[in-house]
Amino acid sequence: MSDIVKGHLSASLTVMIWALTFISTKILLKDFLPIEILFIRFLIGFFVLTLASRKLMTFRGWREEGYYIIAGLFGVFLYYYLENVALTFTLAMNVGIIGSVSPFMTALISRFILKQGKIPRVFVFGFICSMLGVSLISLSGTLNVNPIGDGLALIATVCWASYSLLVNKISGFGYSMIVTTQRLFFYGLMFMIPVLFFSVETFDFSRFMIAENVGNLLFLGVGASALCFVTWNFSVKNLGAVRAAVYIYSIPMLTTIASVMILGETLTIKTIFGILLTLAGLVLSELPNFLRQRKKLRQ
Repeated sequence: MSDIVKGHLSASLTVMIWALTFISTKILLKDFLPIEILFIRFLIGFFVLTLASRKLMTFRGWREEGYYIIAGLFGVFLYYYLENVALTFTLAMNVGIIGSVSPFMTALISRFILKQGKIPRVFVFGFICSMLGVSLISLSGTLNVNPIGDGLALIATVCWASYSLLVNKISGFGYSMIVTTQRLFFYGLMFMIPVLFFSVETFDFSRFMIAENVGNLLFLGVGASALCFVTWNFSVKNLGAVRAAVYIYSIPMLTTIASVMILGETLTIKTIFGILLTLAGLVLSELPNFLRQRKKLRQ
């Protein structure tokens, strides 16, 4: 199995799990502050990765370490903190729709700030198709806009795009994905501690006696953090930041399908059409890379 195929498979697994995180986070927000959920989640993830790797990454100098520090800031702390806070102001479907802009944001930063490559027209068309599809899946009736929540969600997409591009650079340093992710979690946790200290006055341990809370925290910590960050970083390493980011389009679609299969919710004609548009956008966004690879094989 080629590295590219492995990259696509790991990206698919990642978004399948991430599609369920909005539900878990929304449930936990009844008893926990956004920063508490974030800190506990990544603390669990850090310990799981430490047990898996059984070692700490060596220090090679501040220039290399700077990439880990900035990536931990953008991808582990800021992205999730802004997203969690956004969920307290706006609807989960709004955050899901805005979060789907991340692939296009990644392409924009790569093209206009890093000056890497061009954005094919078919990629833009794929983005438009996916956004239309995501909107049909997520919206019912009128759009409920909250400037604060939706604005924070949009800033979060810039943070995630920046993180993906940083990981693309970090993947060339030669470390395993488990050890690399462990390092990123460490710096993310360091940025969370001051916010946690000033946000939490008392810590209620009785919340951990509720099975639903424990289950959701373990899901977020072990599955959505420890496992998914490793598989996502692996995908970015093998596919590149822009190609891997395209999979983000599918998260609202997968969340809807999970709701139908697990919760028994109704699948409407509008939703089906939205799913088809989202899939078309995914195919169109990946089409330039497919044609490029096919051309190379013929040569």
